[in-house]
Amino acid sequence: MPNEDIQGTQRMRRLALQRLSSAGGLIRSLFIYWRPGRQRGLQRLYQPFIQPGAVAFDIGAHLGDRSAAFHALGAKVVALEPQPDLAKWFKRLVRPPSITLLPLAAGPTAGFAEIAISPGNPTLSTLASSWREQIGERNASFSHVRWEQRLQVPVTTLDTLIEEYGEPSFIKIDVEGFEAEVLAGLSCPVAALSVEFVVGALEVSHACIHHLNRLGDYRYNAVAGEQRHFRWNEWQTPQAMTEWLRAGAEGIPSGDLYACRSDHPLLGGSP
Repeated sequence: MPNEDIQGTQRMRRLALQRLSSAGGLIRSLFIYWRPGRQRGLQRLYQPFIQPGAVAFDIGAHLGDRSAAFHALGAKVVALEPQPDLAKWFKRLVRPPSITLLPLAAGPTAGFAEIAISPGNPTLSTLASSWREQIGERNASFSHVRWEQRLQVPVTTLDTLIEEYGEPSFIKIDVEGFEAEVLAGLSCPVAALSVEFVVGALEVSHACIHHLNRLGDYRYNAVAGEQRHFRWNEWQTPQAMTEWLRAGAEGIPSGDLYACRSDHPLLGGSP
């Protein structure tokens, strides 16, 4: 068989394996994020942050489970998902035409950036190159992840989104190690937000807290993994949350940090 035919066959096999891997990854993600009963739990979690008519940003919308919960609570949702395949599934799963889905990433400045895509785990794709190179060695949960595809995507900033769509009552940021860069594009305090944390890369969480402390007076809480309840009844000071992270976040492999401005009604304040 000529060498060109052999190479062509090998390319076809690689593409077929990538398609199978991608299909398997989507099936796993659909089970995790859209299993029965999950939406009710998400709506209970986010209800204190979202009132009917409020704006909510979903940065790293993936398959749209958070956007769906925000919309069910009456929010005007602006969702960002730069991966075309995930955006297609978002549109199939989250049907309300009132949700604005943008094919963009968010970052510190507007422009373009390269996203590394894991076909087998598309919701773990990332713009954070150093995070991607190190996280598998630092966190066993990521040791199997392979980022085999690259895609140039347009990037906007939170400030630009606020200017166009209004100040959000809540921002969810889940962008696999790029959370601090996304927050770097925010220059004014917002009422509440969440950022993903991952053990093995907790320096990202420290950078997020540092930036938020420069913007305003925030209190913090955490949700472990894909649970839908807060870790503590009392919201924590920046110092307490920093110490918790410094001590290893109780060994929780990943989860979300929630930041709530100290004058938020959830904390007994009046904005």
